[in-house]
Amino acid sequence: MQISGSTVLLTGATGGIGHAIARALATRGAKLILTGRRSDLLEPLAAETGGRALAIDLSDRAQLARLVAEAAEVEILVANAALPASGTLDSFTVEEIDRALEVNLRAPVVLAHELAPQMVARGRGQLVFISSLSGKVTSPGASVYNASKFGLRGFAGALRSDLRASGVGVSSVFPGFIRDAGMFAEAKVALPPGVGTRSPEDVAAAVLTAIEKNRGEIDVAPLPLRLSAVFGGIAPELAATVSRRLGAGEIARSMEAGQREKR
Repeated sequence: MQISGSTVLLTGATGGIGHAIARALATRGAKLILTGRRSDLLEPLAAETGGRALAIDLSDRAQLARLVAEAAEVEILVANAALPASGTLDSFTVEEIDRALEVNLRAPVVLAHELAPQMVARGRGQLVFISSLSGKVTSPGASVYNASKFGLRGFAGALRSDLRASGVGVSSVFPGFIRDAGMFAEAKVALPPGVGTRSPEDVAAAVLTAIEKNRGEIDVAPLPLRLSAVFGGIAPELAATVSRRLGAGEIARSMEAGQREKR
């Protein structure tokens, strides 16, 4: 898929990772539609990248419908918006569970449902979903987040198969711990020695690769974390035991404390 001249809808553009993705797409000549909840952050980014800003709360179904109506001609979707949803299940209200699933899972599914038919009719397009390594391997204190990201991975993989002959590609990007921006950085969590990170620009580069090469899945993490995700898929019980011994429980508690007000 050629980015230059294509209309790209980027959700979750107000965060640091969203900013990095927007700038990378702009350098490729994309015509950007940028969404997020905060106009004060969207407007300067839109001015910088030559894009259009739309203040949208994806947990509000009426606002999501308005976004679909205003983005009907989109040729590339980058579904980046997500809520942290950190914490044990009993720490959530039902309303908080609903909100996490609306933003992290339902909104990307609905956007694909509404935008893909026009892409198929044109014979070209790309759907990119920003998931997480938490969509490949579980971790303590993240049951709601894991559910949303595992669901997003399953949806994207099946949709890729369904659209294989249509000219429309489907990709998923799986960041690990990202420094300087995103949920982990905002929570100011201290990682155990030896656990590596990647930058927002690394995520943006993966998005460009996903679009231009129609890659099905791209991990954005150091090799040890990528291998641990593979190991977690093969031997989930043993991987969970190793994870606990390496301090995953403490990381989970720090994430919940740092992100509780963002639910």
